[in-house]
Amino acid sequence: MGKLKVAILEDSPMLLKSLEEDLAETQLVEVIVRATNSTEFLERVNATKADALVLDIDLGGDSMTGLDIATNLKLPVLFVSGKTRDYYQGIEELNINSTIPVEHISKPITLDKLKKILHKFINEINAINRAKYIRLDFSNSKQNKIAIDTIVFIETETGDSGASNNKRIYFTDRKPETLYNFTLSKIEDKGFDPTQFIRIRSSHRVNVDKILRYNNSTHEIEVEVFKTAGKTEITKLTVSENYRKDVSRFKK
Repeated sequence: MGKLKVAILEDSPMLLKSLEEDLAETQLVEVIVRATNSTEFLERVNATKADALVLDIDLGGDSMTGLDIATNLKLPVLFVSGKTRDYYQGIEELNINSTIPVEHISKPITLDKLKKILHKFINEINAINRAKYIRLDFSNSKQNKIAIDTIVFIETETGDSGASNNKRIYFTDRKPETLYNFTLSKIEDKGFDPTQFIRIRSSHRVNVDKILRYNNSTHEIEVEVFKTAGKTEITKLTVSENYRKDVSRFKK
């Protein structure tokens, strides 16, 4: 993998130039977008293929903050700000609710400090990129290479006698499969990120990126899954009381 391609936003032209020079000095990243306001920044990022964001948080009189932009773009983000303490709660919430790396460094920065945080940031991004695929054993085939972003949810199959040891996995692009020797309580051992595949009840794990909406009245989420007929259908899943608070953070 080449240098990390980053987009930087800093409302002070002087500090923007200084930050760009510091980033270049680390030899760890390539700056492909630079801007001093949110409108220009969003337009440029949407027209490029940036790998990550380097953002100031407090943008003066701008209509958006760096937190707003990070939430909008959903890319790995390194906040570089003199006011990280003032925005710490917002950074923490973004980190908790996100499946992508969120880091921060306080101004004034030194080159040594910047290099250290960039190394950590890049390693986190690389780890996520390596985890784009997972190997799963199905009832009729072993070691199937599956793209994680095609997995919608996993459930414990039930029969006349109640829950069984079998698990059913649902996708966006292929018919459901039965998982072999799979335990939901040990989902991390199989390579799943538990912050991405969250519990909605003890028998279900759902990919948060696939939650279309959450109904606060019926306590149901909606997801779209591929059915055996060869098309996708909306499926509703009930959320147990113990997990409603967690699930509500991902409602759309």
